[in-house]
Amino acid sequence: MGNIKKERKSQTFAKGAIIMSFGMLIVKIMGAFFKIPLTAILGGEGMGYFNSAYNLYSPIYAFATAGLPIAMSRMISKDAALGRFRDIKRIHKISIPIFIITGTTGMLLMFVGSFIFAEYTHAPGVIYSVFALAPTVLFACLISTYKGYYEGLRNMIPTAVSEIVESTGKVIFGIGLAYFTMKCALKEFNEFGSVFGTKFTNQTSAHDAALPFASAAAVLGITIAAFIGYLYMLLKYKICGDGITKDELDASPKARSAKVLIKQLLSIAVPIGLGAIIMNFAGVVDALLIQNRLNGIMKNSPEILLGVYNGLIPHGVIKRNAVHVFLWGCFGYMSTITMMIPAISQGISISAMPSVTSAWVQGSKERIKLNIESIFKLTCLISIPAGLGLSALSFPIMDLIYGSMMKQPNEVYIAARIMSISGIAVIFNSISTPICTMLQAVGRVDLPVKLLTIGVIIKIILNYALVGIPEINIQGASIGTLFCYVFVSVMALYFLCKETKVKPDLKSTAIKPLFSAIFSAVSAYTSQNLLSFVIPFKLSTIFSIIIAIIVYLAFLLLTKTLNESDIKMLPKGQKICDKLKKLHWL
Repeated sequence: MGNIKKERKSQTFAKGAIIMSFGMLIVKIMGAFFKIPLTAILGGEGMGYFNSAYNLYSPIYAFATAGLPIAMSRMISKDAALGRFRDIKRIHKISIPIFIITGTTGMLLMFVGSFIFAEYTHAPGVIYSVFALAPTVLFACLISTYKGYYEGLRNMIPTAVSEIVESTGKVIFGIGLAYFTMKCALKEFNEFGSVFGTKFTNQTSAHDAALPFASAAAVLGITIAAFIGYLYMLLKYKICGDGITKDELDASPKARSAKVLIKQLLSIAVPIGLGAIIMNFAGVVDALLIQNRLNGIMKNSPEILLGVYNGLIPHGVIKRNAVHVFLWGCFGYMSTITMMIPAISQGISISAMPSVTSAWVQGSKERIKLNIESIFKLTCLISIPAGLGLSALSFPIMDLIYGSMMKQPNEVYIAARIMSISGIAVIFNSISTPICTMLQAVGRVDLPVKLLTIGVIIKIILNYALVGIPEINIQGASIGTLFCYVFVSVMALYFLCKETKVKPDLKSTAIKPLFSAIFSAVSAYTSQNLLSFVIPFKLSTIFSIIIAIIVYLAFLLLTKTLNESDIKMLPKGQKICDKLKKLHWL
């Protein structure tokens, strides 16, 4: 137990952020390994079913957890700073039945809501995927009881490892089950002329009929992976404990009553949970509103929409009246890539909560300013060049990742068009998350939900207006998202400065990274266009990305954006500093 204690106490914000960001990055990479082959199996229409099921799952999961993991993390980090370890133990104990109740409720809502959701999206095949995904809500809630607990104790390793275990399970079971289902369906057709008992006249019709079932099989793999993730967390806690020593418990004051702790937990969790529900609800609105608006265009002005894509949408999709599902699936291809960046900032946010809370409780203005600047700068250093790079190389990146395995390569062109705008939106999406987390850490749990509510209203209005314009169609979703997160990021930063009475150095934290990132994106675009004339297209994309990274790092050093303390946060940071000093770059 002593070793665990030492590990827990040694996790500063920098170490925790690196662990969580690295873990989240691996998870997103594994997610890409999951979704890219899955895209090759399901195609645009099948991915439409898959993404729609997730759009329903996300707000229900947010409702089921209702901000409890973050509330746990904040309360536990605060109690740890005050030495109230008995309270910490009790918080964990009372959280378990709460999560079981909310998880079970969420699972039942998924089952019931699947029929209404399928009707409004004009996609009856989505019911199978929603049913297969429903138990994931319960398992995810059970995992959250341990995530919030360990994160509050500033031990980010269990959360990171559980995420990696779960994502690995998704790849193995999700891809395996989807492939097996599709193979069985086509085998049945070849032998009996039917797919799961229904007769079809040709293989194309049989393949399309199997898509809802293959999507459901992939989703079932996700549910199995969530169960495995829960088993890991349970065994981790039972075998290794939490790092709180007997001496710490003996020196701790008597724990407050369960009633007091539940009241405090809910007072923090409800506003945070509302914010999560609102943003995830926006995903449901997107799935419903965008697909309905696209479906409306195909009824009223199909020639304009089809003219925009000029033969890129397959004839079979048009004939089946599934253009709205197809385009929504293309939007999902793009999201698989772009959402890697906010995942990293989410890792930073998780580590930021206990660090900022501890500094706030202890009343150290110097520590608060240092934490805010470190968190904001680290987020900008990652999100700005990544977002601009995705925008500048939208088609080359989509072609590199999806091009060789797509049955319908035209889908790559459509997804790339969407990503050229979404790349910019990713920057503000990534920045908003840590800032809102810091607002919650300093006690203003109400502000993020208010800002997110206004942001979602902006998003819904713009999505409705823009997606309904045939010439803009699905592109309008990216524009709505961009304006939503610009508003949330700017206003959240304003209120954070106002509440903490701290003015972060925006020049070093945001402006210099932006300056370096612009040069990096320009170099990526230019080098890719030049290199593609002399070497294969995919290889030119890889080289242009490498060139962009080198240019970005060079400008960071030339503008002195990176200082010695920033580099020391990295693994083997001291050795890197020593080498840079020898080269007179630092």
